[in-house]
Amino acid sequence: MKTWDAVVVGGGPAGATAAEELARAGYDVALLDKAGRIKPCGGAVPPQLLIDFDVPESLMVARVDTARMVSPTNANVDIPVGKGYVGMVDRGVFDEWLRERARTRGATRLTGLFRHYTRDTDGTLLVHHTQGNSRNAPEGVLRTRQLIGADGALSAVARQALPVAYRGSKRVTAYHEIIESPQVESDAFRHARADVIYNGRYSPDFYAWIFPHGHVTSVGTGTFQQGFDMRQAIADLRRETGLDACATIRKEGAPIPLRPLDWWENGRDISVTGDAAGVVAPASGEGIFYAMTCGRFTAQAVGEAIRTGKGAKLVKARRRFLWEHGQVFRVLNVMQNFWYTTDDRRERFVKICRDEDVQRLTFDAYMRKKLVRAKPMAHARIFFKNIGHLTGLLSPA
Repeated sequence: MKTWDAVVVGGGPAGATAAEELARAGYDVALLDKAGRIKPCGGAVPPQLLIDFDVPESLMVARVDTARMVSPTNANVDIPVGKGYVGMVDRGVFDEWLRERARTRGATRLTGLFRHYTRDTDGTLLVHHTQGNSRNAPEGVLRTRQLIGADGALSAVARQALPVAYRGSKRVTAYHEIIESPQVESDAFRHARADVIYNGRYSPDFYAWIFPHGHVTSVGTGTFQQGFDMRQAIADLRRETGLDACATIRKEGAPIPLRPLDWWENGRDISVTGDAAGVVAPASGEGIFYAMTCGRFTAQAVGEAIRTGKGAKLVKARRRFLWEHGQVFRVLNVMQNFWYTTDDRRERFVKICRDEDVQRLTFDAYMRKKLVRAKPMAHARIFFKNIGHLTGLLSPA
């Protein structure tokens, strides 16, 4: 039986990036993925992603120049993106482009579902999978030095290889409806504006959204709360914004992780990456950029483990990711845990977003993918305004 250098399970942004990086470095890589899979996703990508991962602008189906924050009382704040734009992608097209790029760089694409792994008599990994999309399809086996689980928030690889870390994961359930975009713009919809709606009626602890994708639009919501009727919430949102008149193309739901797992590898020959590692930003739910970054770091750590024969090298992926992006995740987690909990706090949060200092810091951080240092007085003003809202000294009105 052939022995692969690495088998990557899952062909989303993280898995496709990991496979492409390893193949480009000269490793023999198999990319195992379910055919026809499209992950439910808002589809927003920052300009930094196009730069860091050499992605062509032609993959953008829309360019957003404004973000509208909507409060529970329907007060809204329009925040200009500034220089550049926030890109929107069609995940079906975008993910397939990434997988095909991995193939052209030397990765072998295989269609199938991961079942479980065992070990050969010498301890080498044996990856058991279906030969096709059906769970009842015949089984195939791949022998590999390294296994990368990029199979989403409910990762079967993580459940088997890292059960303790996986059980500690934190996930929000997201649901969205893809509809035909209105041909005529209105105050409720613009083709170049993304609406983020903070209202307990639509989401008790996260947010709802209206994200334009060119000829289609994603209208969705997310929540940690089991039993919350997300379908009814979106029906209400569409009715109240006039989007109920638009044809519905499809309806989708999926779990989204909002906390990185405590470890991403077994110290020997198995790693997880992307959603399987929990790298979706709290508060914003942004995941594509972080998934691809995580996939790249994982591939580099796996390559080093193969070269040196030292499985301990796998830990470098998580360490590097948290070194570069952990502070952002911590700040966003604190923000979500406080501001998203009640409608009164959501109202105050939207008011804070009117502040130009906050707007500049927010979008500079988003566009450049890091927390940035502005003028010291800007930070001071933001600090005291936050204190005012937290103590109630400032009215949310």
